[in-house]
Amino acid sequence: MTPRALLLCVASLWALAGRLPAHAAYYGREHSANTDNLLPSGFRPNSRIFYGIMFDAGSSGTRIHVYTFVQKDQAELPVLDNEMYHAVKPGLSAYADMPEEGGNTIRQLLKVAKKTVPRFEWKNTPVVLKATAGLRLLPVHKARVLLDEVQEVFDKSPFFIPSNSVSIMNGTNEGILAWVTVNFLTGHLYARTRKTVGILDLGGGSTQITFLPKSKKTFHSAPSDHLARLDMFNSTYEFYTHSYLGNGLFAARLATLGALGADGLDWKVFTSSCLPKKFREDWTFGGLTYKVSGIPDGYAGYKLCYYEVLRVIKGIIHQPYEVKGSSIFYAFSYYYDRAVESGLIDGSRGGVVEVRDFKKRAKEVCNKMTKYRPISPFLCMDMTYITCLLKEGFGFKDNTVLQLTKKVNNVETSWALGAMFDYFHHLNIR
Repeated sequence: MTPRALLLCVASLWALAGRLPAHAAYYGREHSANTDNLLPSGFRPNSRIFYGIMFDAGSSGTRIHVYTFVQKDQAELPVLDNEMYHAVKPGLSAYADMPEEGGNTIRQLLKVAKKTVPRFEWKNTPVVLKATAGLRLLPVHKARVLLDEVQEVFDKSPFFIPSNSVSIMNGTNEGILAWVTVNFLTGHLYARTRKTVGILDLGGGSTQITFLPKSKKTFHSAPSDHLARLDMFNSTYEFYTHSYLGNGLFAARLATLGALGADGLDWKVFTSSCLPKKFREDWTFGGLTYKVSGIPDGYAGYKLCYYEVLRVIKGIIHQPYEVKGSSIFYAFSYYYDRAVESGLIDGSRGGVVEVRDFKKRAKEVCNKMTKYRPISPFLCMDMTYITCLLKEGFGFKDNTVLQLTKKVNNVETSWALGAMFDYFHHLNIR
């Protein structure tokens, strides 16, 4: 089945099941609030083709997703036809002291959107930006200045700018909307089924885990802030979900090095057994630069690195009861990227691995740092952190199977598509 045929099939099943009114334009629902300011002038829910633009302002980069939706007639639900994706580095948070330059990155990405969306549809195409851990980690006033700069760029663009078009997304929504994206693209949101997959997202500043528990024990043993509900597609979903701010890959590097909260001191060199002995460089994250180094006269390797990383995770990550079972999880973002860099999976196809495969490859990388240094001097630290996060953090067994993927049906596996659905879902379109 082709990607488009799959999505058409999903939409058709929803429509046949009567889960949504046939005239609703992309999962619209009634609500009492006045939504006039949310609807672009001339918005035609029965248009054959319409578009949505979602910006993902992450800690390590800013990405634009331009989605094309097709609706053949008013009696059918629109379906996702394709996605245009583009990314720039570094992330917005790197411009905390240079907000105008941060705004320029948004202007450049909007040029990409203009090339994708036909000019006559610009005024009808909503543009939304949601920032994640990078801005959540910034001081509030610096994050606000950056968001105001983005808002000014948006307001000068020819696209439709809804109210609250620029915001910081909380970690819970980040995990849930990524779950929506993956389960939609994999066909697990068919009408009247509960066969879904869990998701593991590892960003630069935070990491998320989200799944639908099957066991009551998971609900009963979980902290209250690890449980959430979502009403979408005329269904109510009850999740185990949590976002760990400060446990993304780059933030974990800082913590492992002992540099968290150090504000990029010019005179301090932060060392780790996870780095090659002769390695010494400046490393930048979140707009701050740190001097980092291996331990020239000390030891390096997997075992020592693991103990360093364990301190970053121990007592912080909750272990949900159910992950010790046979639930299927899709893992993406830096899980995928580091698996590719270490040769664990093929970069063009992704792949299926067990947790023990991360551990085995982490040992190899750490004990042969010279071989892998040209790829990244941080690869030992990163692979060890991923191993520790999965095993000691979330509590996955060695034989737990993970599906590593960057795209499903040629669409990025991130929260962005789920957020686009959520945006349309809250429109009162008739």
